[in-house]
Amino acid sequence: MNIAVVTTETLHHCYFLRELARVCPPAVVLAQRNGARPPFDTHHPFEDRRDEYERQTWFEGADAHLADFAQTIEIDSANDSQAVKHLARAQPDIVVLFGAGRIDQPVIDVCPEGIVNLHGGDPEEYRGLDSHLWATYHGDFDSIVTTLHRVNARIDDGEIVSQAPVPLGGDMLLHELRSRNTRVCVELVRSALEAFGSTGRFHSRPQRKRGRYYSFMPGVLKETCEVRFAHHAGGGS
Repeated sequence: MNIAVVTTETLHHCYFLRELARVCPPAVVLAQRNGARPPFDTHHPFEDRRDEYERQTWFEGADAHLADFAQTIEIDSANDSQAVKHLARAQPDIVVLFGAGRIDQPVIDVCPEGIVNLHGGDPEEYRGLDSHLWATYHGDFDSIVTTLHRVNARIDDGEIVSQAPVPLGGDMLLHELRSRNTRVCVELVRSALEAFGSTGRFHSRPQRKRGRYYSFMPGVLKETCEVRFAHHAGGGS
């Protein structure tokens, strides 16, 4: 089974790729350099703690790069013509998107029945960016799930292949959320690959409704998220 991955250079994507490569090494990884940039400040100190936590937990304090785990080609955008050519050359049976952003039809056409996206959230409630943070901000902890869905021309709109909750609790803090979500991503993809290998297709269901689209969360709102998340994980109401 030939797999391609489209993602970005972050610690949690490196972990995902390392774990995926243990069971099915990708033929190629396309690493996007340029993504959407908000016109306002989105940084919050919990993100620095998050990065250090992931570095220590997964890589013994060292930096990691996608190229450590698979052949990686840097691209400006997955929708660029050169990126589409790189993807087509790999002749993938499956394309996994993780943090890739909006995808145009030429990318989908490379592998229309096998292209899937990992969405950190419930797309029937929260589409777009920072879905777990927006769910936390609204106190909607039931929507802190991970979704693997098919890809179409609309953002986070494709049929759902699988979905699982992100385990919370145990006095967990917000900077640990991304790592737990990524572990769920690994399990969802592993299970989906096993099923695809048996049947040659992804089984999926249509989304029941189209969730609201959210963009980047401003940094000033993330303070509220940190407080609400800690309160919930610690057993508060």
